[in-house]
Amino acid sequence: MSFDIFPPLEIPETLAAGPGPGNTDARVLQAFARAGVADHMQGDVLRGMIECKHMLREIWGTRNTYTFAVAGTGWSALDTMFAAVMPSDKVVAFNNGTFSGIDTLTLRIKAATSEEHAANPQDPQAASVVVIDVPHGTSVTEEMVEAALAEHKPKWAFMAHWETGSGRINDLRGFSDACDRHGAMGLIDAVSSLGVEDFSIDDFPGIAGWASCPQKGLCCLPLTYAPVSFTDSYIDSLKASGAYTYVHNPLFEARHWGIVDGQDVEKGTYHRTHSGYAVAAFHESLRLTLQEGLAARAASYRKHEAALRDAVAAMGCEVTSNMTSLVVLNLPGDLAGREMELVQNCRAAGFGIWPTLSQPVQVRIGILNQLTEAAIRDIVARFADAMRDMGATLDQPLIEATLDKHYAEAIAAQ
Repeated sequence: MSFDIFPPLEIPETLAAGPGPGNTDARVLQAFARAGVADHMQGDVLRGMIECKHMLREIWGTRNTYTFAVAGTGWSALDTMFAAVMPSDKVVAFNNGTFSGIDTLTLRIKAATSEEHAANPQDPQAASVVVIDVPHGTSVTEEMVEAALAEHKPKWAFMAHWETGSGRINDLRGFSDACDRHGAMGLIDAVSSLGVEDFSIDDFPGIAGWASCPQKGLCCLPLTYAPVSFTDSYIDSLKASGAYTYVHNPLFEARHWGIVDGQDVEKGTYHRTHSGYAVAAFHESLRLTLQEGLAARAASYRKHEAALRDAVAAMGCEVTSNMTSLVVLNLPGDLAGREMELVQNCRAAGFGIWPTLSQPVQVRIGILNQLTEAAIRDIVARFADAMRDMGATLDQPLIEATLDKHYAEAIAAQ
């Protein structure tokens, strides 16, 4: 039987202006490409992993020894963090968007009994998991967390820090404080906040586990290494219960990064075949994050998001998000209901914005690794052109004046 050989796959450049992944930093791509052909146990690869571990602790702002990274995307890190949740464990989980919704499904899968799995294997309704559904476009507040933990008294409590499904920042301080008061071990999805917001996880003692990703705030390649960090109380619980996984077992994964029995050791002892190229890329992304400084990067995100927010408002759009790496908006009245059409038109033209993935359909415009005036002006121009192509009448002088005001003020402040 004959088979035609496909031509080489050529992927054109796209402006990744959605919730993530963002466009990978060119210096990270260079680090990936220039890595020598080496086996995964070559000395420089192992040294790079040890250095990554220490850089991660600095970026996270933590003394947690169990701070390392999991091969894969943010889903891999989250699955590793949730590995400590056992069948029938009592959990309270907050859902205010697409991704915290998937996280709550994962928690129900982890906590479900065999009977609950048999009854509905794709969507087990674990009786021990209480999901607090928060309306779309609304943040999780300390009052919500306090009420739920006081009523249900769970072992574990979960929340996404930044929910990109709706573009909302949830109350990290309030969540941690409520967990502290009620003796719950907090678990945080920090996939969208690490490398964007300046925070130190040791300032939130009610939170026992953290999970993030390489491809958003750290601007690394997807499918490299996804950061996690765990307190001693989390590890103690895990040691007492074990975990029903080999690949995403935090104790095993930690050994891969040279962490054994709560101590750093000279080299890893758990076999995991990985990629020297991925180590090189991840190492460079962490180096660049520390080189820039989280405070400076967070300030840059605030500045450029404010300019984008006001520019789309000048086009008549209503912004409903409060993140600094992502603007979530409703189109003006004459285009209302055509959000998906606009997004599809933009994506066909290489402008990678996204719709929300749950109702109501909104437009999401992200600025990951687009922290320059030129990049924001390009995003604004492309979005304005897409609106005009659909019949919108825009006040271009007002849009330009809005951007000029933001960037003139930024220059004056410097």
